[in-house]
Amino acid sequence: MKFNTRICAEALLLPMLIFTATATATTAVAAAGQQAAAAPLPAEKPNIVEWVYRVQYGHKDEWWRIFKKYQIAILERQKQLGYVKEYTVFAPSLHTSEESRWDYRVIIVRASEEAPPGQSEGEIAKQLFPDQEAFAREENRRWELTTNHWDLPIHVVNLNAAD
Repeated sequence: MKFNTRICAEALLLPMLIFTATATATTAVAAAGQQAAAAPLPAEKPNIVEWVYRVQYGHKDEWWRIFKKYQIAILERQKQLGYVKEYTVFAPSLHTSEESRWDYRVIIVRASEEAPPGQSEGEIAKQLFPDQEAFAREENRRWELTTNHWDLPIHVVNLNAAD
């Protein structure tokens, strides 16, 4: 019997090629799986809102004390939990006409429009302030001192966007 070395070599080579291809494919699939697991999910678009307040003349200090006690504490807790990314409180340096007057503006950048479970303003308020009667009473007083207020969703303008 004559031994055909070419056929024998091909017979040995084929399983090696299959093994190499399978190993390469397995490695590629595993690497793709690891990349997919490591890649963050598409983040929700940040939600930016502006709170604007006009306070009765002569009551800014009382209003601010209540706002800081409750609203700033809630924002801080939401920031610790990651729902609020950042916030900034503004007050005017000069004065304007009465119709355009404002006393405080708060710009809040949230991770998303909807708060994750347990992180809404109401839920955080219940966690931080177990005396809900005092919380409601003082927040009602703050609203009594507020002569005008609005929440305004805002966005950053992309200066490079097509018109």
